[in-house]
Amino acid sequence: MRIAVLGGGNGSFAAAGDFALAGHDARLWRRDADAVAKHQAAGSTIVVKDFAGKHEAKLSLVTTDIAEAVKGAALIVCPAPATAQHDIAKALAPHLTDGQVVYLPPGTFGSVIFAKAAYEAGNKAKVAYAETGTLPWLTRKHGPFEVAITIRAKRLPTGVFPLTLKDHALKVIGEAFPGVIEDCGDALSGALMNAGPIIHPPLITMNAGPLEHFDKWDIHKEGTQVSIRRVTDALDAERIAVREALGYGAPHFPLADHYAKTGPEWMYGRGSHDKLTDSGDWREHIVLTKHRYMLEDTRIGLSFFASVGALTGVDTKLMRGFLAIGGAVCGEDFMQTGRPLASLGLGALDRAQLQALLRVGF
Repeated sequence: MRIAVLGGGNGSFAAAGDFALAGHDARLWRRDADAVAKHQAAGSTIVVKDFAGKHEAKLSLVTTDIAEAVKGAALIVCPAPATAQHDIAKALAPHLTDGQVVYLPPGTFGSVIFAKAAYEAGNKAKVAYAETGTLPWLTRKHGPFEVAITIRAKRLPTGVFPLTLKDHALKVIGEAFPGVIEDCGDALSGALMNAGPIIHPPLITMNAGPLEHFDKWDIHKEGTQVSIRRVTDALDAERIAVREALGYGAPHFPLADHYAKTGPEWMYGRGSHDKLTDSGDWREHIVLTKHRYMLEDTRIGLSFFASVGALTGVDTKLMRGFLAIGGAVCGEDFMQTGRPLASLGLGALDRAQLQALLRVGF
C-alpha cells in the first residue's frame, strides 16, 4: 500500500521507517528543504533501531512537495504535533482525492481541522479522517536519519470523521497497523482517548521545580511519584466522565492501566512504562514555556477536553486548574489560545448538532 507520512519529527520518522520495513510504498513529506536535500543525498533511508537491532528502511520518496507525496496514497499519516495541524491541513487540503484516509495519531480533534480545511478549500473529495489516543511508537530520533523505537502500540482505539466512512477508514488503517486498530466510534470519541493531555500536564507542572533546577530530568521516572499519580488518576476520571456523558462506552483506556502490572492492557501493552524509563531517551532538558507537554498537551489538549466538558455539563475542575497554572507559567490564557470547541468554529453547536456533524461531516 502507498502511504504518505507528513512531518519530520520523532513520530513521522518512526512511521515512515516502520511502514517501509513492512513492505509498504512509504513516502515522507516535510517542509524543511535543507533537511530534505540532505536526506535525499543520504539515499532517502531511515535507520530504525529497536530491540532486534538496526534496520535500514528505504523510502520511495522524500520531498517538500506535498502534492507529490500524497498522490496515489491510500493512507496519509500525520503524526505531527497538534500545533502544526492547521498549517499542514491547509497545505494538504487541495490535493486530497476520493477514497483516501487521513490518520492523525494522536489527533486532539485534528481530524475535524483537516476535514474543515478541505471543505473550505472547496475540495469535495470523499475522504475519511481518523484519529487515535496516542502515538503508535514510543520513539526518539538519534540522528538526522536514525530513529529508536522503544515500544510499538498494541491497541489503538480509533475514531473516524465522518462516521459514515468508518468501515472504509478502519480497513485501510488496519492494513498499515495490522491487529492493533480498535473501533471506538466517531472522531470525538477518538479525540477523547488522547492520553497526552492527561499524563503530561501533571508531570510538567508538578515537576516545575526540578525541571528548572536540573539540566536534565526524567519526568516519567523521578517525576512520576505516588502523589502525582493520584492527581493523574483524578484528572483521567474527568476525561472518562466526559466520555460517559456523551454516551461513549467502555473501554475508556484509563491511564492507570499504563502503569498496572495486571488487568487490561493499555495502548502500549504491559510493562511499557518501565521500558520507557529504562531507555534513557526521556531524560531530557525541558523548558517549561516551550515544551510540547505545556504548549500542546496542556494548552491545546486540556482546553479542548475542558470545552467538551462544559458542553456536557461535566465538572472539569482539575483540567481548568492545570490550564490556569500552565497559562500563568507561559503568560497566556490557555482557554483563549488553546483549542476549545469555539476556536474550531463549533462553539455555537449544541450536543445534538455536534453529533450530527460527526456522523455526516461538513
